[in-house]
This record gives sequence, C-alpha cells and structure tokens, in this order.
Amino acid sequence: MDRSPGENSEQLGLDELVQSAQRRDRSARSSRSEQRERKGVFRTIVQVFGELLITLGVVLMLFVGWELWWTNISADQTQQQAAQQFAQQLGGPVTPSTTPKNYGAPVVTKAPAADLDVFGLVYIPRFGPNYAPRPLVQGTNQQELDTLGLGHYPSTAMPGAVGNFAVAGHRQTHGAVLDNIHTLVPGDKIYVQTKDGYYTYVFRNTEIVLPTQTSVLLPVPTLKNAKPQERIMTMTSCNPRFGAQERIIAYSVMESWQPLSAGPPAAIAAQAAAIAKKG
Repeated sequence: MDRSPGENSEQLGLDELVQSAQRRDRSARSSRSEQRERKGVFRTIVQVFGELLITLGVVLMLFVGWELWWTNISADQTQQQAAQQFAQQLGGPVTPSTTPKNYGAPVVTKAPAADLDVFGLVYIPRFGPNYAPRPLVQGTNQQELDTLGLGHYPSTAMPGAVGNFAVAGHRQTHGAVLDNIHTLVPGDKIYVQTKDGYYTYVFRNTEIVLPTQTSVLLPVPTLKNAKPQERIMTMTSCNPRFGAQERIIAYSVMESWQPLSAGPPAAIAAQAAAIAKKG
C-alpha cells in the first residue's frame, strides 16, 4: 500500500533519528574504547617505570653489598698475603728483647722505588685481636688503597724522620683498614715495622676536616712554613663511616724506636710471630 507524503516524511524523520542515535552510540563506544586504550597505555607505562625502579633498587643493593662485603673479603686476602710475604722476607727474631735499651736516633726508612711496593707493616692493638697487621705501600691512589690497604703520601716524611709521616686508608670498603679509627684514645700505641726496625707512635688526637684541607699533610700539620720538631704520624680516612663528605685525621707522635734485631715490642710480639709464621 502506497504511503501518503506525510507518512513518508514521518518515516524519513524517524530513520534519521535512528541513524543519528546509532551514530551517537558508535561515537560513544569509540570514545570509551579510546579512553580504555589511553588508560591501558598509561597503566603499561606506570608498570614499566615501576619495574625499572625495582630493578634499579635491586642493582643498587647488590652494588652496596659488593662494596661493603665482597671488596673486604677480597682485599683482606690480598693484604694478608702481602703482609706475610713481607714479614717473611724481613726475617729477624720475633721474641722481644727483655732488656730495655736506648738505641739512639731512629734510622729513617728509605722511600721505596715504586708505588705498590710494600715497605712496612702497621699494627694497631686498639682495633682488637682480630685486626691483622696491615701492609704499608707507597702511594695513595685507588690502585694502592683498594688492594693493599694503607698508602703512604709520597710527599710526606718516611718512618723515623722528623716531620709528618702520613698515610691513608679506607674505612668501610677494600679491607676497611681504618674502620675503627674513631675508637683511638690518647695514649694508644701504633707500631710501624720496616726493614730497619720497629717505630712506636703514641696517639694524641683526632680532628674532622673537609676533603680539601690538605694542610694536614704539612711537616707540621695545618701550620704552613712551621719548622718540624717532632716525628709525627698522621692517618687519614673518610668520615662519617658510611660517607665521604669529610675526613677524619688521627695524629700520633713517635715515642721510641728499636732495630729489627732487637725483636718486636712486647705488645705486638704474638702478632709479629703469627704473621711471620714463627713461634
């Protein structure tokens, strides 16, 4: 049956209304789909970023563990071997002399020909019975301090000389040779053994300085152009224990000296025998 013009017009309007609603529905669905896609991309980015942060945290924890644990184990082994080899090369008695004697002015140890050459051992009883004698080498660069422990500043005096005999060592890594430097108290003794004998230094005081304050290495620490009168030993390390914003400086003054042939001071005789594998 034919429709009247009015009916056709009404049907056309209805069709347009349906089509318009369908278009709006498709548009809404498309918009929601785009929003979901955007949210999905955002969630993916956040997830990837979070995973990267977790991975970075794990890597940092592993690095810290390596620095504080493995480098100490590795360096301890290297330093112990170097100390034993040096002590065995020196020879000499390991039983202390029972008769006190004045041996006169100390012999000044000659500087080694090259960096990384071990020329001494350092004993610090205050650091406890498990603190083994540490090798003393020429140089304070990373290569020396990371492997062999205590490094001598080449521009400073040698053991036995009037002036400032200065050394450096790590505090928390690579053997942690000066980890307990803050525990020293006035009167504590520090012993340095070389091919010439044993030098006994008595601890005096510590101070905290900035890393740029190199005046602690002067012949008379911190006093420019002053003429040295004493035989000083200066030990430097990082401060605080788990940081490097400052430097902790420990000063000692030489009290006595005895030749290698006299044997070690009684306080370190047992350690001297153990490191030389004698007795």
